[in-house]
Order: sequence, then structure tokens, then C-alpha cells
Amino acid sequence: MGYARGSGPFVRPTPSQDPSVQRLKITINGLVQGVGFRPFVYGLARELDLGGWICNTSQGVMIEVQGYPRQLAQFLQRLSQDKPPHSRLDRLTTQVFEPVSLPEPFTIRPSQGTADPSAFVLPDLATCSPCLQDLWDPHNRRHRYPFTNCTHCGPRYSIIHNLPYDRPRTTLAQFSLCPQCQGEYEDPGDRRFHAQPNACAQCGPRLEFWRSGDEQPQAMAEEALQRAIDHLRQGQIIAVKGLGGFQLMVAAHQEEAVQRLRQRKQRPHKPLAVMFPDLPILEQYCDVSPAEAHLLQSAAAPIVLLTRRRDSPTLDPNRASNRAGNLAPSLAPDNPNLGVMLPTTPLHHLLLRDYGLPLVATSGNVSGDPLCWQTADALVCLGSIADGFLSHDRPIARPVDDSIVRVVAGEPLVLRRARGYAPLPLTVTSTGFNPPTTALLALGGHFKNTLALYHQGQVILSPHLGNLDSLRSRDRVQETLETLQRLYNFQPQALACDAHPDYGSSQMAQSLARILAPDPAQPLPLFPVQHHYAHVRAVMAEQQIPGPVLGVVWDGLGYGLDGQLWGGEFLRVIPGAAAPGFERVAHWRSFPLPGGDRTAREPRRSALGLLFSLGLVSRDRPTLPPTLAPYFSPAELHLLLQTLDRHLYCPATTSMGRLFDGVSALLGLCPPVTSFEGQGAMAVEFAAQRSDTESTYPWGIDRPDQGPWILDWEPLVRSLLADLAQGVAVETMARCFHNSLIQSMGCVAQRVGLETVVLGGGCFQNRLLLETAIPALRSEGFRTHWSQQFPPNDGGLALGQVAAVLPWLTN
Repeated sequence: MGYARGSGPFVRPTPSQDPSVQRLKITINGLVQGVGFRPFVYGLARELDLGGWICNTSQGVMIEVQGYPRQLAQFLQRLSQDKPPHSRLDRLTTQVFEPVSLPEPFTIRPSQGTADPSAFVLPDLATCSPCLQDLWDPHNRRHRYPFTNCTHCGPRYSIIHNLPYDRPRTTLAQFSLCPQCQGEYEDPGDRRFHAQPNACAQCGPRLEFWRSGDEQPQAMAEEALQRAIDHLRQGQIIAVKGLGGFQLMVAAHQEEAVQRLRQRKQRPHKPLAVMFPDLPILEQYCDVSPAEAHLLQSAAAPIVLLTRRRDSPTLDPNRASNRAGNLAPSLAPDNPNLGVMLPTTPLHHLLLRDYGLPLVATSGNVSGDPLCWQTADALVCLGSIADGFLSHDRPIARPVDDSIVRVVAGEPLVLRRARGYAPLPLTVTSTGFNPPTTALLALGGHFKNTLALYHQGQVILSPHLGNLDSLRSRDRVQETLETLQRLYNFQPQALACDAHPDYGSSQMAQSLARILAPDPAQPLPLFPVQHHYAHVRAVMAEQQIPGPVLGVVWDGLGYGLDGQLWGGEFLRVIPGAAAPGFERVAHWRSFPLPGGDRTAREPRRSALGLLFSLGLVSRDRPTLPPTLAPYFSPAELHLLLQTLDRHLYCPATTSMGRLFDGVSALLGLCPPVTSFEGQGAMAVEFAAQRSDTESTYPWGIDRPDQGPWILDWEPLVRSLLADLAQGVAVETMARCFHNSLIQSMGCVAQRVGLETVVLGGGCFQNRLLLETAIPALRSEGFRTHWSQQFPPNDGGLALGQVAAVLPWLTN
């Protein structure tokens, strides 16, 4: 029995007519809003001749459905089996009730809001294929409309104000739907059925073209787009407002234009991302594996790091009105890789197709400041960089940058988690304890900052927020926290932060513990978490590893339990251990950093610290290797050797990142002063990739006083210097250095004796290091895990802090 479609009112048998009829109340938590889930359920229920209704709630969706047991069983099975591709059902509860008389077929009811939201917001999604067909179809009413979308694509996180996810709670609320869009919104057979950002050229947002200093836009709609393209063809820089903020775009084949962008943005060397019109053009310039192609064309559509082809052709000059050549050499100087992306929005598709050639697409900010996302702010802050602004009048509720991913060991490795990925939650499972009910806020680290909210068994990691060196950056963290609190009605009961007292995030945590407390005189509990332990815990949480594990954590600098700067660590992590939560079982030998923090941008200082520790250079013997000597003036060298001799502002560190830096300077692979952290280490990686030697350098290991094993880099550095003096190829020395480090991992793992090894920290962004270490450890019988969906660098610290503190809250 059921309803005959189009034959009249739906009448379900009453219990007295048929006692086998049942009514179910189904509550679903997870990613079920903004993904076309309600239209899917609507269509499924009507297909199965079931009565009832569905609505969004602050927790997810609620369904009441009535029919015969066989139909209901099929309905429940297909809920999970056939759900929309972007949806995720985390928790499904079913209750049975007495059936009732239903005067109508299955319907979608208005949303229900409560004071305790637990539904999850979907990230912004790249344009789907059907919407692209609309965009290019001259007979479609959305032909060349830059803001077309449907339930399968378009903005989500960047436009929502509050849950549940309905148009009045988004930045589209100010745009009233025209009759045609309203009809689509209400038509169950349309893919825009209940698509909250639905719009068209008649009723939706419009493009605007501005010049710096303008009080009003110079052009609108299609004319604005063409004005921007004209400027790009002239080699000018355009700031383009995307889904989550502004991007700075310029012709990727015009070296002079790219250099001008670098000069204005004060970004002399750091690689610039490039957006290509389509995959076939991209494949002419980079090697693209199936896994990498899948990432580029996925709904997340991140920037993907690819290896450049050596035989890339000259760009086709017929695709643009100006003369075109190869990609500009300064896009990624001395780098075999290129960060690339495909168009992510209808606006980008229009821009790239009309221009016809690749465009630089880098974050719209001044170096050191956060991303610009409001037109008025961009006109001021980016006025000294951009020659024009292609903006629009769709407000952005919160900014979100582009994500960066690379494929390592056949798996995606997220290096920056933002658009397309955040704020997808992580369920806390397999942790060896019952997750507490305490609401926990983690403030992350000082660099590559993210926030993490632990909320009802889920960890919600904010998008990438950047370094906290500027006041504007710290304000952005505060704004993000406030919006996440409002979105999830989140009131933290405890906080976690890095153990380094001078981190901007740790200082913010101290203030927030008082500000967020019901009684400022009684601050909320604050749990400092050791930096490297948080890195291990982040991998354990993502990979759902209960432990025990050996954590190999190599990175730049992190505050150690002994007050020294750690960074070349081996930690034994046992589930349920009391604070600090780990045992330091081994580490690399420390060496001094003349100038402290300045070594992050001056690898030459790390090299000097290594040579001084070996007794190879001093005030009485200021002779440096030929590769390092040009990096210092005599006066500068004399001053630094004085500080080393007197131990003045020369903190000791075990940092693997600084060891990489020192080797980079000794091999002459980096400039005296780099323009971004990791530049020297990347140069060592790239050099090592050009060699296939399996040779290693010697290194030492000792265990004084039954304490941690100490790995000694002295034999390694002395052997490297000997090879340097004999003229051995730099590529061979760089590869021997890598091979020695990988050998050390297995040596320590054998001594510690734990079966599971976790690799974490910023050094494991090094593809060669990671891809060589994994099989080496596995060949010795170790189960090896590393970050994949969350960054191995400091962008994953907040997740690790949550995972570290939860057992302490339980205990």
C-alpha cells in the first residue's frame, strides 16, 4: 500500500486498519547539513511509499517515518548505503513509537533550533560538474554566472552564521530569491532543492571591479570580469575575492610581473602557488599521478605539490592576446616542485578560461599579516600590492585560506588544513579511555596556528590561522574562537596550550582562562602540553592508535621539560600515563644556536654552532670551510664567536630542523639569510633527491647514567666536512645525510622495543625522509604511522593537545 504519485492525498492506514504499521523517530548526528541530505531522504521516503517528515536541528537531522516493517528496514539500510557523497553519519539512533494518521506524504519541515548545537558544518566545496555545465551552456539562465552552486558544491563554512544550516542563518540572507530560484529551491526533483546559497544573476551576488582608492566600483558583473582580465594581460596584479578571502593573482608566465608581486608582497623566495585552467594544460608542466589528479579534482580542490616536468613545453601564445613563454623562473626558485591548483569556484573557472593561461594564486595578505577577506579592508591593506580588485557583494562570514596537500607514500599528506577540509571533525575513538564530557579548548602553537574544540566526543580543528607574530594575527585567532563558540554554542571548561611560556598562543591561553571563566577570580583549568608530545598525540588521535608507541619527533624548536630547546626527540608514550604523558628515551646531541631565534632565518648560524661544538672554529681560529666563509664578514664572525665563547644568548638545542639548516649552510645550498623558515632544509632535501647512493655517514649513540640514549652527530658532520674538502658531489653528501638519519630511527626503535613507531613534526614534511623511513622501519618489523589528514607540522599541535589532555581530565 502507499500513495499513487499525483493521484490525490496520501492516506496511511491507521493502526486499527493494519496493526503491522510502525513509526520510527530517527536522530542523526554528523555531516548531514549542506550536503543534500534532506532532499535525499525526501526522495528515498517517497520512493518507498513512506510517510513522515525530516528537518534540520542544531544536532543534525531528525526524521519521523511511518510504514510497513519491510519498507522501514530498507529505508534504514539505504540511509547509510546510498547517502550523498559529502555526508557522514556519525551517530544514528532509532526509537519506535505508536503510528499516527498522516494526512500527507513525506515532507521537509522547517528547521528546529536548540541551545546546544552539535551538528557539523561542511567545508566549502569546489564547483561540481553539473554546475559547470550550466556555466558554459549559453542556453542556461546561469550561463557565465560566477556564483552558481547546488547541494553538491559551493560555499558552506565561509557563509554560515549559526546552526542549523538554513538560508536565513547565512550571508545569503540579504539576497531574496527570484521566482525561478525559489521554484528550484522548493522543487524536490531539482538538485538545488533546499540549496541554501542558491542564486542567479537576477537575484544573487554580483561581481565588482575596484581600483585602489576608489569609493565605488568602476564596473559590475561581466564588465568587471573583463576589466580584471585586461589588467592581467597587461602584467598587472589583481586581488580576487574567492570563497574565503582574497587571492593575489598575476600572469604566471610573465617573469617581470611575478617579480613585481614578490617585491610588493615582500616575499622574495617562498614558492608561489599557480592555478591552471584545466588538468590537460597542467599535465604539460608537472608529473601528475592518479592520486594527485584525484586530489586536484576533488571537492576539496587543494593546492597540490607536484614535481615539475623537465620537458615542459612553451605555453601556447594563441590562448592569450599577449606573448607567452614558459612559466616564470621565479615562481619557485631552486625548487623541483610546484604548488598547483585547478579553478575552485565558478568565478575562477571563468577567469582562467577567458585568460587561457596559468595564473599565480597566492594568499591575499601582506607578509606576516592574516588573510584579507572583506573588500573595504582589502582595498586598504592590499592597496600597495594590487593594481585592481575583482570583488563581489556576497559577504564572507569567516575567512579561510587554501589548503596545501602532497602525496607521500601513496597517501595524501595535508600540510595546511583549511578550505575543503576544515572544520570537518575527528571522532575521538580507540583512545583507551572513556571520552570525558568536559568542553576543552586547545590554543595550538605560535607558528601555523590552529584552534581545536573538543565537543561531545568530537574534535573540531579550525582552519589554518597562520603565525602569531603580529597583533592582527592574534586578533584573527580571537575572532575565529568567537565565531566557533557562537556556531557551536561552545563554552570551554578547560584549556590546553603549548608548554612554551613565550608563545603567543600560550599567552592567549593564560588570558582566556580568566576571561572565559564564570568567576574571573577562579580561572579555568589550563594544561600546558609539551610540544613534541603533542605532535605524537596528534598522529595517535588521527590514526586511532591506542599505544604504547615510540614517537620519533623531529622539527624546529620546542620547549623541553628541562628548559632546553628540543627538536630531535624519541618519546615513549604509554596510554593513561600521568603528566607529562611520556618518557624521553633518546634525543640528538645538543649544540648552541648563536643568536637564538635568529637561526630560524639564518642557517649559517646553526652551521657555526656545530663547528664551534666540534672545536673546529673559535676566536683564536676563525677559519671556516670555503662554502661557509662567504656567509660572514670578519667583524660579524668575530662577534658571533665571542658570544659562543661566553655562552651569551646561545641557547642549546637538539633540533633536527636546525641540524638540517646547519648542513644546508655547510654544503653552500642556501643564502646567508633565508626569507622563510625551512628554506635551507628544503634545499638539502632537493639536493638529496638527485642522488641514489645508499651510503651513510657514521654517527654515535651512547647512554650516560642510564638516562636517555644520546645520538651524536659529530662523526656525521666530520665525515661530511671531509667529503666536502675532497670535492664529493653535494647531492651525494645530502643523500648520505638523509640515509644516516633514517638508519638512526631503526637503531633507537630496536633498543626501545615497541612495535609501533609514530613519525611526527615538521621535518616529516620532507617527502624523501618520510618515504624512505617508512619502508626502512617496516622492513625491521615496526608498524609505522604518520600524519595524513592533519598537518605533521605545528598546524596539528592543537589536535595533539586535545588528545593529550583528555586522559588527564578523565583521570
